Amino acid sequence: MKVALIDVDNHNFPSLPLMKVSAWHRQQGDAVGWYNPLTAWRNPPDRVYMSKVFTFTPDYPHPVNAKEIIRGGTGYSYPDGKPGLLPEIEHIYPDYSLYPELTKDTAYGFLTRGCPRGCDFCIVGSKEGRTSHKVADLAEFWRGQKNIILLDPNFFACPDWRGLSGQLISSRAWIDFSQGCDIRTMTTEKTEYLKQMKIKQIHFAWDRYREKDLVIQKLEEFKRLTGWGYWKMGVYILTNFDTTVAQDLERVYTLRDLGYSPYVMIYNKQDVPRGHTLRRLQRWVNSHNAFRAVEKFEEFK
Repeated sequence: MKVALIDVDNHNFPSLPLMKVSAWHRQQGDAVGWYNPLTAWRNPPDRVYMSKVFTFTPDYPHPVNAKEIIRGGTGYSYPDGKPGLLPEIEHIYPDYSLYPELTKDTAYGFLTRGCPRGCDFCIVGSKEGRTSHKVADLAEFWRGQKNIILLDPNFFACPDWRGLSGQLISSRAWIDFSQGCDIRTMTTEKTEYLKQMKIKQIHFAWDRYREKDLVIQKLEEFKRLTGWGYWKMGVYILTNFDTTVAQDLERVYTLRDLGYSPYVMIYNKQDVPRGHTLRRLQRWVNSHNAFRAVEKFEEFK
């Protein structure tokens, strides 16, 4: 079989589903490559897989010529209860050769899925379940790479966090918790496990302004226990959902004063016009050079 792949998002981050699909088809002896609309009309592939994560991502702009087209990802089904990858594909070692520049000496994957929070701005609860549960051991997607980027939505809410943390510690690889860990559930014990890992970066999330007292307390405690600097500790700030710009700015300044690196996320960003205050705020905060150079948002041009 001749198989072609389309990463519809094309947002400079590897598509884990496509890497797994590629690995499985290569295992079957199939020919796998990226879809080329210029050559597909003369020699169409037997099957095309199209992967899209975000609903706001424009669909693939070119006609797709293939005997069979399979579309998947939350960008196409948000979420609709349909099963994802087949188990034999979901649990295969990914084909990192699809993204040689992005995956150089770096492994990507999920150790856990699901989240007990069920936040109304997030699809994880309805897509993966309202509990955090183990879905893989580290060896499923890691084979000695120096860097590990975890995509778990709420790693430390999983009952198996101790055993999985032990695997990360034993790997001696640099660990990046790329998603927003739940600072509200962090304990001294969990922090001690983290301190045994080679942490490249960990991200928390401060989504609800009304929880500021608890969040600040937990962030202060985590900072005191680790002694880490802002370059290791990022905090996602949800905006454009249920907060004012003044509340967004308060969180930004508070995090900077606490020694954390804030990162502004705009809910339904595609509906926020260019030049809007939130877009300017995002440009200022998320540009490390600008954020360090300009003390107050009002001074940012």
